[in-house]
Amino acid sequence: MNNLTLEQYIQAKMVDCDPEIAALIHKEDEREANVIELIASENFPSEAVKMAAASSFVAKYSEGYPAKDRLSGNKGRYYGGCVVVDELEELCCNRWRQVFNTDYHVNVQPHSGSSANLAAYMSVLKAGDKILAMDLNNGGHLTHGSAANFSGKLFDMAFYDVGADGFIDYEDVERKAREFKPNLILAGASAYSRVIDFERFAAIAKEVGAYFMVDMAHIAGLIAGGVHPSPFGLADIITTTTHKTLRGTRGGLIFAKPELAKKVDSAVFPCCQGGPLQHIIAAKAITAAEALRPEYKEYAKNVIINTKAMCDEFIRLGYEIVTGGTDNHLFLIDFSKTHPHLTGKMVQEELDKNGITLNKNCVPNEQRKPMEASGVRVGTAAMTTKGYKAEDFVKVAQRIDEIIRNIKPEA
Repeated sequence: MNNLTLEQYIQAKMVDCDPEIAALIHKEDEREANVIELIASENFPSEAVKMAAASSFVAKYSEGYPAKDRLSGNKGRYYGGCVVVDELEELCCNRWRQVFNTDYHVNVQPHSGSSANLAAYMSVLKAGDKILAMDLNNGGHLTHGSAANFSGKLFDMAFYDVGADGFIDYEDVERKAREFKPNLILAGASAYSRVIDFERFAAIAKEVGAYFMVDMAHIAGLIAGGVHPSPFGLADIITTTTHKTLRGTRGGLIFAKPELAKKVDSAVFPCCQGGPLQHIIAAKAITAAEALRPEYKEYAKNVIINTKAMCDEFIRLGYEIVTGGTDNHLFLIDFSKTHPHLTGKMVQEELDKNGITLNKNCVPNEQRKPMEASGVRVGTAAMTTKGYKAEDFVKVAQRIDEIIRNIKPEA
């Protein structure tokens, strides 16, 4: 590749093969290079991660697991020619155990966070069993029981609330756990800006005899970097994506206490998936290696510093922030009181026109439909990866304020 970047190398290869796709790849390269990326679930993976995802592993079928595992009793693959992918998958698993300093079993095959959550549920539950989780409007995720999602269709859901201050109401969690008697209690969110008390959740789950599951997809990189409390040793099952704050390839992981290893592996394959994507597993392995480097902890620390600086600037500018601040990589701006004429959709679309990308988001006690929403979610992980410092995020907040103040009510 000489001195070409991966994007330039792909572009050169693609132009002769398929100029239309080459043009679209180039357009996306340009878009990513030039926007200010504030979507909290996105990040910029390294060139090495991208190269692994485009490697020869893309061609290999490998249903099953590496030869018999001491925890799960796996009996190997259903295809021949898997000697190398067995080495790859075992290496990937070992690296992720190192990242989180754990002896938990890990399954690196889930194609996404949603796939990981489905398999995690199916490993210890049956259809109709009860799950207690955070509601989507209060910061949960689609796979945490939304009626439109498999989780809401397959399981009997109940939801704990956040208080008027936007914080998780742990007394409500405890009360509903005792009343609802769930088979599984889920902690984790896609739009919650505060530290989650995993110890309190674990104690509640133990009291009512429920499995305790954590979806750490958003905060996994912060946990790996040592700037957020860890659920390991407390949760029975932990799921995550490998992008977001982990800034790797898009994909999922499941960690489980050793006694649940066989259940988890069987739930991933053959229950919920067929052949794993070994090229993505290769990229996940590189993502883990990068998270083990000393500079990764500096990145995680900077994410926290940058988010707080940007959030504080919005507060100074007069915006309503859900929970009044942030402990992690994101925060929510609620327009319903300070800018009632605005919707999250309006702000998102106007910022898009100005090269700033974020997403509309529901806020606690949301009165609008999700596709309109009363707020926006702001995340700093991606631009921290690009080298932005606290002062840069303060300037971006000021620019966003300038754009918002020029949005006409009739827009």
